[in-house]
Amino acid sequence: MLHPIDYLVIVAYLIGVVIFGIKSAGKQQSTKDYFLGSKELPWWAICFSIVATETSTLTVIGIPAVVYGGNMTFFQLTFGYLAGRILVSIIFLPRYMRGEMQTAYSYLGERFGSNMQRLSSVTFLATRLLADGVRLFATAIPIKIIATSAGFDIGYPVIILGIGVLTAIYTFVGGFKAVVWMDVVQMSLYVLGAFATIGLLLFNLPDGAISELIAAGKTRVFYSDFSLHAILTRPYVLITAVVGGGIFSMASHGTDQLIVQRLLSCKSLQDARKALIGSAFFVMGQFAIFLLVGGLLWSFYGGAEAASLGLTRLDEVFPKYIVEQLPTGLAGLVLAGILAAAMSTLSSSLNALASSSMTDVLGSKIAHLSPEKALKLSKWLTLGWAGIFIGFATLFENMQNPVVELGLSIASFTYGALLGAFLLGLAVSKVNEKDAMIAFVCSVVTMIAIIFGVWTTAEGNWIFLFNPGTDVKAAMELTPIAWPWYTTLGTLITMAVGSLLSVRHR
Repeated sequence: MLHPIDYLVIVAYLIGVVIFGIKSAGKQQSTKDYFLGSKELPWWAICFSIVATETSTLTVIGIPAVVYGGNMTFFQLTFGYLAGRILVSIIFLPRYMRGEMQTAYSYLGERFGSNMQRLSSVTFLATRLLADGVRLFATAIPIKIIATSAGFDIGYPVIILGIGVLTAIYTFVGGFKAVVWMDVVQMSLYVLGAFATIGLLLFNLPDGAISELIAAGKTRVFYSDFSLHAILTRPYVLITAVVGGGIFSMASHGTDQLIVQRLLSCKSLQDARKALIGSAFFVMGQFAIFLLVGGLLWSFYGGAEAASLGLTRLDEVFPKYIVEQLPTGLAGLVLAGILAAAMSTLSSSLNALASSSMTDVLGSKIAHLSPEKALKLSKWLTLGWAGIFIGFATLFENMQNPVVELGLSIASFTYGALLGAFLLGLAVSKVNEKDAMIAFVCSVVTMIAIIFGVWTTAEGNWIFLFNPGTDVKAAMELTPIAWPWYTTLGTLITMAVGSLLSVRHR
């Protein structure tokens, strides 16, 4: 059980977050102040905010679970992430920074029309709701373990409600400035907690534990298999991780309002590029830290299965270690760090969702509002999205996948359509709004069919789940296409359909 001091640390953190978030808000007079921080924030703070936003609890508890059940080949994704961000800084950022855009989808509105802008924004809203619903649920995992160890039977919905309400308070009041400065604080906290955990694990491991870890293949980082079946079905094969991860990063950091909002808030194109590319190197460091935590946990527990440790899923291994093994005070600090990672992502999502709703969905319908009324509506939209988030997060309680993979694969459903639409606008001059919208919808529908319906056997035979007579129960034991390819496939479908449709025009 945790010591009362640990509970005190956690409570002090939660209270401090709300107070600091409100204090750092600054003066807000318009939606530009509320959603972009008046473009006054330094690039390094934006850089840390990008890292904190994409880290979330999925990284803190999910990546150690990936290593515990596998190895460190997940790290290969970071090379693709770096390449993708470099391409975004070259292709997208100059266009974003040219005008007074408040969302990523304003570009699609300028290039194609308001209908395409709304379609892409609504797609972003739905995707972010599902993906960050997973992140909010993941945060409840360690809190539930704490409550159980203390003898309290608290369900996931109650925990999710508490986290959501606290985050919504400072996001509602503080806006984008509060979100960014809290991201800086929260990133520092969870990285400090991870380093402390690594130090303690290394100190307590028995002799020969590291050698055993290496012998078991847990420290393997690079994995190359050039067979077509492996490339298409194994997410952490080198080619899949780098190419698929790179295109995924182009979509997540070039078309997702959650990240683009931060880049639009930079003072200049140069600052935006430094923040974006710099974040890739920080993410590499973070992945390495939490992969190492997972490997050391495997050594500490002797590679025991989740069930033998009294757990329902591997995502609970790290929280279990925190509660049972960390010394008084440090356990509270690390758990506060996990909460910090979750709250930074949730607050960013709430602000981004409200921004996209105001600019892209409502758009001209609220153009007549005064700056004061528009600001007030923005804040109420933030609260509305918080309520919806809390409801959706409770839907993932029975999922058995590692939550980090679940969150990434959900985002991939629509990232290809979004990235493809942006690339169509840039590369194919004859594509009009109708072409782009048809291509966009075709991509989303096709990817849903591929993700849920295309599987392969261990022998490399492909089946289509929706064929009449397919044994659905047997198909559940098969392997789907690796999730890093989802965005690539979606992008290619959008580009191909849009380009073919554009041939009709002069």
